[in-house]
Amino acid sequence: MSSAIPLNVGIASTAGSGSADADGGKRVLLAEPRGYCAGVDRAVETVEKALEKHGAPIYVRKEIVHNRHVVETLREQGVIFVDETDEVPEGALVVFSAHGVSPAVHESAAARNLRTIDATCPLVTKVHQEAKRFARDDYDILLIGHEGHEEVEGTAGEAPEHVQLVDGPDAVDRVTVRDESKVIWLSQTTLSVDETMETVQRLRQRFPGLQDPPSDDICYATQNRQVAVKAMAPECDLVIVVGSRNSSNSVRLVEVALGAGAKASYLVDYAREVDPAWLAGVRTVGITSGASVPDILVRGVLDMLAEHGFGEVQPVTTANETLVFALPRELRAARR
Repeated sequence: MSSAIPLNVGIASTAGSGSADADGGKRVLLAEPRGYCAGVDRAVETVEKALEKHGAPIYVRKEIVHNRHVVETLREQGVIFVDETDEVPEGALVVFSAHGVSPAVHESAAARNLRTIDATCPLVTKVHQEAKRFARDDYDILLIGHEGHEEVEGTAGEAPEHVQLVDGPDAVDRVTVRDESKVIWLSQTTLSVDETMETVQRLRQRFPGLQDPPSDDICYATQNRQVAVKAMAPECDLVIVVGSRNSSNSVRLVEVALGAGAKASYLVDYAREVDPAWLAGVRTVGITSGASVPDILVRGVLDMLAEHGFGEVQPVTTANETLVFALPRELRAARR
């Protein structure tokens, strides 16, 4: 889990917001926590262990996590990524991604006699269980999330007749419910906390009896990374977020950085994508990464920045994360 209070924000304020010391020194503020969360770590290790146990090729439905480097590395090791289970040869092994799948996907895999390993993040599974529970009780479920995102499709698929997608505050006016006393909201786990709560506030204005989830749906890692960015952004001329464009939580970090006071913010997969022109006149650069990003990619950006004079790296620590998820039972070591 993570600590509930800031541990060491660690930012020495300087004359003039976003500026380094008066002698013109350059610095990097490095957000902690950043990068891999427990669910991503589990999902990637699941695929690696499946390769060790069963050998290549193995199949993965969708991207195991939303990161180009991770997907390309696994592909080189013999993983075949497919969009749907009907692309997997009958009887073969398929891994379901960290984002979760609907019951229909499980049924399709069973119909093709596929061997399956489910790498769904346990925090996503929790939201699935909530959707099933409230559907059994005949609630209207308002699922806050992004249309087309794999996690949303999986959660909605648990109770399609009860779930309505609410894609941000502007979608609230289009929501209809059967009984205003039996309405609950759930959310995609990787959203911006602030935008989600804005959507909830607007939903509650329309439906005063709207109920909250039994526990927070936005995952601890998403929240922690956003808190760290908020802590450092006011001091930053530039915030670089390492992550892929199809990674919802990485995209949100750019938005959070700008909303919290960073003068500019960009999303990159690799150090080579950092435009040196972004550094013109910059004294303080903030660095963070999405929850599906291995730290080697952050180190690459730090090395690139050091070559441009940003050698001082100052951590900004707002939480410690210690949560670890067990591997799927098919891959756990046998007890002796």
